[in-house]
Amino acid sequence: MKIKDIRELSVTELGARKRELSEQIFHLRIQQQSGQLEKPSQLRTLRREVARLETVLTQKTRTTAAATTK
Repeated sequence: MKIKDIRELSVTELGARKRELSEQIFHLRIQQQSGQLEKPSQLRTLRREVARLETVLTQKTRTTAAATTK
């Protein structure tokens, strides 16, 4: 998912997507430990996408908090 697409999501959608990706990472780690993971690079890709989601989520939260304070 591109950063442009991520920025269009709402805060609740971002949280749901983050939980979904975290579950996928968990399952991939289990596969990796049992030696069944075919594409190890997929873990890296998912971790980076979670980081993008967290970044946008933090930005949106801060802008909302700043707007509420003023």
